[in-house]
Amino acid sequence: MSKFVIIPDSSCDLTSDLRERFGIPDYLRGIIYFPDGREELADLDWKYFTPEEFYDSMKDGKLLYRTAFAPMGQIIEVFEKYLSQGIDIISVSLSSALSGSYQQCTLVAKQLLGKYPERKIICIDSLRYSTSLSLLIIMASELRNSGATIEETAAWIEENKHCIHQCGPMDNLFFLVKTGRISNFKAFFGTLVGVNPMADFNRQGLSEVLAKFKGKRAAFDATLRYMEKTIIDPEKQRIFVAHSNRKDSALTLVERIKENFAPREVILNDIGMSCGASIGPGLCAAFYHGKPISEGLVEEKGIMAEIATNMKAK
Repeated sequence: MSKFVIIPDSSCDLTSDLRERFGIPDYLRGIIYFPDGREELADLDWKYFTPEEFYDSMKDGKLLYRTAFAPMGQIIEVFEKYLSQGIDIISVSLSSALSGSYQQCTLVAKQLLGKYPERKIICIDSLRYSTSLSLLIIMASELRNSGATIEETAAWIEENKHCIHQCGPMDNLFFLVKTGRISNFKAFFGTLVGVNPMADFNRQGLSEVLAKFKGKRAAFDATLRYMEKTIIDPEKQRIFVAHSNRKDSALTLVERIKENFAPREVILNDIGMSCGASIGPGLCAAFYHGKPISEGLVEEKGIMAEIATNMKAK
């Protein structure tokens, strides 16, 4: 059986401790363009400033960052490091609905397989991002560590990527104004009454709002009820709770998930720079493995609508 590595890009939120723990030796580093005009490679380990400093700089949309996928030269360098040692590669990229990372990796793979014809490179469009990609990578890594082949692991990722859910509130509506996702009018009155949009992933690889709840407590109640309807075997799972400068809320959600589902583990982490630049401050969400996402989110919207109706009736 040939050895292989799983290489994500910097849109995942796997810090060095998690990468080491689950056997992820490398990642492709996208580019961060700073508001002052400089650019740097994205860093999953927050070496140069803290998550709090990063998200505080975006508070109320004061500063905006831009991102780009990893340069071709860097992808070649990382891939060749393993191919030259006789190690095959599964490359798992940020959703193609948001980036050209998958297409770039596919081009590099085609080029390098001409140089290393005896090796294998399987490129996968995750149709996920941020902590959902972290969870997908960790589950695939555990499958690999159990003895699965590169083909079996890649097939599992393709079959399960639409089973990775997110649910949790976003409370910074003014950042959504700055990035053009809602109007200033909606943000002002939504903030006034404490509106929290709640989203899950659609099959095109984007997050899509399912419902809106007033107040963090109602949002967390809805999160747990939605998870109950969509999660599979929670007691066997590692569930992530990720946040962008909302640690207190995230800790509350961690405890409620433990109380309600008694999972194998709950991992708390910060949303990384690459996706955090677009998400902005204010998100606190759970990420977990569940039932396959339906076309058009028809089933998921129905579940959330029923939850909202039942909560209003009480």
